[in-house]
Amino acid sequence: MNETISPSPDRRDFLKSSTAAVAAGIAFPSVTFGKPTDKKLRLGVVGCGGRGTGAISQALKADSNIELVAMGDAFSEKIDRSLQALERNSGIESVKLKVKDSRKFVGVDSYEKVLDSDVDVVILTTPPGFRPMHLLKAVEAGKHVFTEKPMATDAPGVRLVQKAVEISKKKELAMVAGFCWRYDYARKELFKRIADGEIGEVRAAYGTYLTGVVKPMPAADTRPEGITDLEWMVRNWYNFNWLSGDGYVEQAIHTVDWLAWVMGDKPPASCTAVGGRQIPAEGGNIFDHIEVNYLWDNHVRGTVAQRQMGGCFNENSFYVLGADGEGWIKSGRVYITGKNPWRYSGPKNDMYQTEHDEMFASIREGNVINNGDRMVSSTLMGIMGRTAAYTGKEITWEEINKSQQILAPQDITSWNDTVVPEPLAMPGRTKFI
Repeated sequence: MNETISPSPDRRDFLKSSTAAVAAGIAFPSVTFGKPTDKKLRLGVVGCGGRGTGAISQALKADSNIELVAMGDAFSEKIDRSLQALERNSGIESVKLKVKDSRKFVGVDSYEKVLDSDVDVVILTTPPGFRPMHLLKAVEAGKHVFTEKPMATDAPGVRLVQKAVEISKKKELAMVAGFCWRYDYARKELFKRIADGEIGEVRAAYGTYLTGVVKPMPAADTRPEGITDLEWMVRNWYNFNWLSGDGYVEQAIHTVDWLAWVMGDKPPASCTAVGGRQIPAEGGNIFDHIEVNYLWDNHVRGTVAQRQMGGCFNENSFYVLGADGEGWIKSGRVYITGKNPWRYSGPKNDMYQTEHDEMFASIREGNVINNGDRMVSSTLMGIMGRTAAYTGKEITWEEINKSQQILAPQDITSWNDTVVPEPLAMPGRTKFI
């Protein structure tokens, strides 16, 4: 699981030449890069909210011979809103939207119907508590996958995802993860320079994800009559850790992934954390602040600070201290100070579009991208940090790999199924399982 996947020489040369072409302003007709194909790719999506709609748009723009043919969501109105938004998108040819009413699937089991609808590629953008089973079923069905982050909300879910990754490799299926910053040109260049030693040996790193309230829990008296507890939770999924993983795992996971990236995707040996719920909320069971201190075997420490409260200082930055300098992501700038000063001044890109461009290019050329190993490791690293905050304990990598705590059941089939969320964690009292 700790293996870092590197592109093959052919793949590396392909990406190098395509990036250079973009920098030079050369326009290609599609990610087939002029290579004609009579194979129309059929696209399906599971999860039609804002991120799902964005991912559909990027996929349809990434390839010249693709159609959206199936959509699934827990709620029908989300499918309708998504299609309306796509129809208004001037960058999408109307001939690429081929979703018949019979292929609009609604309910908690809609993912199965999308996978059974003869799609070649599937986008998975539901609340992450559902994602392990969706991923596993998608690769078992032989589908190329774009999956949003995080990939699970508990360690048993991560182990299901790891199984899915192994299957995807055996079947030579693309698996691209929504850790979108890995596809940003400026940050790729910074982390490459750090890996090449331009700031010397890495000594420590500090990342922040300090923002306002993301999706506040509505008051209980706004709950519609007649809906089940499960539907109420899914409609407010961000506020329940079995569905979202908590704010640390669902959003600050990008900063966790930066930390994993700078450490060469080698997992930490252990971590400690602090966190809690400062601003009371009616319903839900997530913290509004967590700060995690990770420790590696070589004594390097990395800290991630996450807070989601209104009226506070906001920042999303990253700082790496090396023996010969410092690497910075701050206020939209990416740069190095110290013995080898540098500032990124190359081409800018839409990282969301790039991850789809590269995914579909890899499918067309038959040399698929698979982000599986590192997406598993980064997701588990986030769960490890949250667990340390919830319990108040030091958590080792070995312990989190063996954790048996199931937050998200993977056998939900009906709105009448019973899911009882854990009470709000109390560090020092909440047990590690």
